[in-house]
Amino acid sequence: MRAVMMYGPGDVRVEEREKSRIEEPTDAVIRVTAACICGSDLWPYRGAEPLGITPQPMGHEYIGIVEEIGSEVTTLQPGDYVVGSFVASDNTCEICQAGYQSRCVHNVMMGAIGTQAEYARIPLADGTLVKTPGEPTPDLIPSLLAASDVLGTGWFAAVAAEAGPGKTVAVVGDGAVGLLGILAAKQLGAERIIAMSRHADRQALAKKFGATDIVSERGEAGVAKIKELTNGLGAHSVIEAVGTQEAMDQARQAARMGGHVGFVGVSHDVDIDGLELFFSSIHLHGGPAPVRQYLEHLIELIWNREIDPGAVFDLTLPFDDAAEGYKAMNERRATKVLLEF
Repeated sequence: MRAVMMYGPGDVRVEEREKSRIEEPTDAVIRVTAACICGSDLWPYRGAEPLGITPQPMGHEYIGIVEEIGSEVTTLQPGDYVVGSFVASDNTCEICQAGYQSRCVHNVMMGAIGTQAEYARIPLADGTLVKTPGEPTPDLIPSLLAASDVLGTGWFAAVAAEAGPGKTVAVVGDGAVGLLGILAAKQLGAERIIAMSRHADRQALAKKFGATDIVSERGEAGVAKIKELTNGLGAHSVIEAVGTQEAMDQARQAARMGGHVGFVGVSHDVDIDGLELFFSSIHLHGGPAPVRQYLEHLIELIWNREIDPGAVFDLTLPFDDAAEGYKAMNERRATKVLLEF
């Protein structure tokens, strides 16, 4: 099968590797019908995060058709069209039942397997994969693919930030996760949504998804602008969707006393001063998003065309051009790239 492999910073190749196969009785193998490139894939691409192995299989977002099931899989059959989370989980352990499937005691990070490939082995298939109501029409493919990670992650960020009726939500980060955090905040009933963005195309999409205000300033100036828009108090809810020190500082400082920060940006070299945190009186909640918790609901919203998260894909390329997709996202010529098979 063809798969995307990363050999080092800036070095991405599509090449032949052994076809995925059943390894455990709880596995399924799917034929991937759409894959995409995630912002977190850019950390090793930029050399900011070491590769686990070389070459490393890439990708953790996926939708597809069940090709084969293990002997202990009971809820799926070959031919089922499915969406799964970027973390495989049994969905039965105490942690899963509490709604944190991404931290399942048996979790498997799909990035270690790689789903930017023609086929993918999905561990813990019964707990990880959710069937769609039928075979989706082509226009639904991008949105269902978004549900596998960025939509579910943005949704968790909004929930963690306690976005809801009467709340003002500020969103730090205008990548796909931040933009879908805006969509989620709108769906959860937020009264006002402030998008922090310097890019006209992303500002337009933020408004489409429900942003009421745009703040282009960053750092202290950005915090000051949010305070200005909120009577000097700060936002009730803040989504941090970047993972850098600047983004975390901006998110914490933009929250009002007693406010909530939902952080889902994969942290890189982020430190929080304990005394500053103590006197901020804010709530911090985040981490790897338990996408599986929301999948049924998100699929229903997409299937009924109530939301269109697939709009975050602004570049579609043939699968063999994956290297160009990485380059385009790294150079900010694309917000999110969909790879067609």
